[in-house]
Parts: sequence; C-alpha cells; structure tokens
Amino acid sequence: MALANPPASLSSTDGKLMSESLSDRLAARLAAQIESGALQPGDRLPTEAKLALLHGVSRSVVREAVHRIKSRGLLLSRQGSGVFVAAQPLHRALEFDPAVLGSVSNLLQVLEVRRVMEGEIAALAAERATRTQITALRRALQAIDAASARGEDGVAEDLAFHLAIAEASGNPQFSQLLGFLGQYLREGMRITRANEARRADFMEAVRHEHHAVLDAIAARDAPAARRAANLHMDRGRLRLERGGVITRPVSKIPRRRPTQPTESSK
Repeated sequence: MALANPPASLSSTDGKLMSESLSDRLAARLAAQIESGALQPGDRLPTEAKLALLHGVSRSVVREAVHRIKSRGLLLSRQGSGVFVAAQPLHRALEFDPAVLGSVSNLLQVLEVRRVMEGEIAALAAERATRTQITALRRALQAIDAASARGEDGVAEDLAFHLAIAEASGNPQFSQLLGFLGQYLREGMRITRANEARRADFMEAVRHEHHAVLDAIAARDAPAARRAANLHMDRGRLRLERGGVITRPVSKIPRRRPTQPTESSK
C-alpha cells in the first residue's frame, strides 16, 4: 500500500522531511497514517529502501522511526515477511511518544497540556477542597521550601503539591491523569526549577505564585484560583525565556500598507 500524503506540518514544500528530528518526524507521519486509517491493520509497510526514497531520508532514519512505532504497539514484525500494521485494541491506553523526553521544545508541549489543565483543577479545588486537603496543601508548600533550604531541586515536592491540588478537586480522574503525566512533568520541572534556582528573584516569584494558588483555594474563590494557576504556568514559561533556556517565537506581524493620501490631504 502506498503511503498517503503526509500532513503539511510534517513535511517541506516538496514532500521531503525537514532536516531536524528526522526519525521523530517520520515516526509521527507513519503513526498518523495508521491512526487515521490510511494504513490499515494487516497492511505491509514498504521496505526500508522504499520508505527512505519516498521520504527523502536515510535507511537508518527509517529503522529508528519504525522502532519508535513498534515500541508503541502500532507495528509488528513477521519473520521473513516484513513489518505490518498491528491490529489496534478497542480501548487504547493513554500514552505519549517517548521522544517527548528528548528535547526542551518537546517538553514544552507537555507543559502546554498541563497549562490547559491546571487552571480548571485549581478552580474545582477551590469549590470542593476539604479542610484536611487544604491543610495537606499547606504542608506540601512547606515541603517545597524545606527542600530548597536543603539545596535540593524540590521537583518531587513541587509535583506533590500539584497532585494534592488535583486530589482536592474531588475528581479522581485528574489525579490519575497528573499521575500519568508525572513521568514527563518531572523532567520539565527539573529544567524549570534548575533555571529558577539560579536567581533569587525567580525562586521568590515561584514561592509567591504557589501561595497565591493556595490562598485562593483556601478562600473558596474559584475564579481567583484559576487565574493564579494560569499565571503561575505563564510566568514559568517567561522565566525559561528570561533564563535563556528557550527562545520566544518570533511573531509574524503583517506589514501595513502605507495609506494613500486622499484628495483633501494633498
């Protein structure tokens, strides 16, 4: 079966893959074709040589991409026959591509997912948290401060604080989802907290933001809790930019055409 045309975001103008993260891009392209049904269960993949020629990459890139997809259970090898699309279960487990741990830019994608969730979780916690849970949140913040005072990165304590907010939301699905994301969030938190530890003003800002979230939850102010959680995420990204860990994307602002003088202005 011939491969379907790839999504435009994964290819250059001539259909060949861009030079960066080739195996990741090819894996994403093939996985998208499998998940969309362009490649059906039982279909045989073209040979390494054909895939390399079709996508303008080396055979080693093809091998790495196929390996990535196999690790997700989307492909299987048959001795002497080739590589085939595997049958997909009716209910698939939630998963992220392991490649997300490979770079800061990919980790930022996970942090964007977290940004969408954190505000609503905090708002629900403000509406539903018990006194015992609010006390647990205060202890979680004290644990972060204690870890910092010991010279530790405080990643486990930071994650525990956010998990405690999820538990206080009263929805166990949030706790499970954050628990799953934890394997990815830990690496992102190591990067952010290492960046923040270099500057006292960064550390103090984080501490203030955490307390603002907790204070809003304790006050039963859902809108304030949502704002505080979102602000914490937004400022965390800004600190990464100011620390030189990431660069701000360049905004493409269309040029305004000069206005033509009217008859009355001549």
